[in-house]
Amino acid sequence: MSGIIKFAANRVWRTYQGGKLLDEMQKKACPADSSFPEDWIGSMVQATNAGREALSEGLSMITSESGELTPFKSLVLSEPDFYLGQDCEVEDVPLVKYLDSATRLHFQVHPSREFAKQRLGSSRGKTEAYVILAIRDDIQQPYIYAGFQRPPSRKQLKSWIEQQNIDEIEGCFDKIPVKPGDVFLIPGGRPHALGEGILMLEIMEPSDLAVRFEFERCGYVIPEAARFMNRDIETALDVFDFSPVTGESIDSTFRCSPELILDENGGNRLESLIDSHHTPCFRVRRATTKGIFSRRETSCFYGIVAEGCGMIKTENQSLMLNQWDRFFCPAGVEAFSYHSDQNMTVLECYPGGL
Repeated sequence: MSGIIKFAANRVWRTYQGGKLLDEMQKKACPADSSFPEDWIGSMVQATNAGREALSEGLSMITSESGELTPFKSLVLSEPDFYLGQDCEVEDVPLVKYLDSATRLHFQVHPSREFAKQRLGSSRGKTEAYVILAIRDDIQQPYIYAGFQRPPSRKQLKSWIEQQNIDEIEGCFDKIPVKPGDVFLIPGGRPHALGEGILMLEIMEPSDLAVRFEFERCGYVIPEAARFMNRDIETALDVFDFSPVTGESIDSTFRCSPELILDENGGNRLESLIDSHHTPCFRVRRATTKGIFSRRETSCFYGIVAEGCGMIKTENQSLMLNQWDRFFCPAGVEAFSYHSDQNMTVLECYPGGL
């Protein structure tokens, strides 16, 4: 297997409910929300689910040329120069997910890369980005929470967490309105929660590290080991960035505006959604095709078809792409082209620092 790879669904158990729209993507007979609200795309990361460790959830499997299932990560490591490029490691490749929320997610915060290296023995933290894809029909005011607009003191927050005083915690945030097409970057250290009814693409550093400081949602109580990364509350509190993000600075802190890279007269466009001046952790671009869009890239990337349909072609391959399809383009495939007469939009997720 030495070309572009398409992925099947890779649903992962989580501590909240959702996934009905993911069921619809998979064309299931009776789509329904469940404990599998995420689809990890081409994942080389194992999910951290307390009590489910034996299941090895999260790692993407692909069918080899011999017809056997093999971890995508194993394939990549068999030819790292071809799949990743000479200057890229597995730890540089972001974790990319579909996330479909039926309820507001737990309040949580992720460690920064620096904190993870210094305190957790991990080379990566969990800075993450959201590209909003769709809103459920019954949601009138979709939102996210991000950063403390009214920061508590460390002592206050510790008390509220211990008492699970969620009203006081929620009072530290303002709802940030979202709509399809919006892009947000949530750096490590910033507390946050995703509102209900949102389908999004989530791009993050390749880890599953999280401080979940709200312990119960929809009747499920998070085990103690899964609340503070199997550490104590003082370590968990050290993760937080308590600096305020006031209403007038929310957009400049978290919201990312597209930057045009290329605009061809025929309707082909390439935009940067997240680049190195936002974060060193990953890059995200949006390619829109009407006709034939010839491209050259020297970095590997995950591609997700957000709108329309068409094809991707290389010298040796021609693959159909329908809406919601996802694929991996190795670094060794430098020249490719998108073909569509329907304004096909592909979100391209690259490693950072390249």
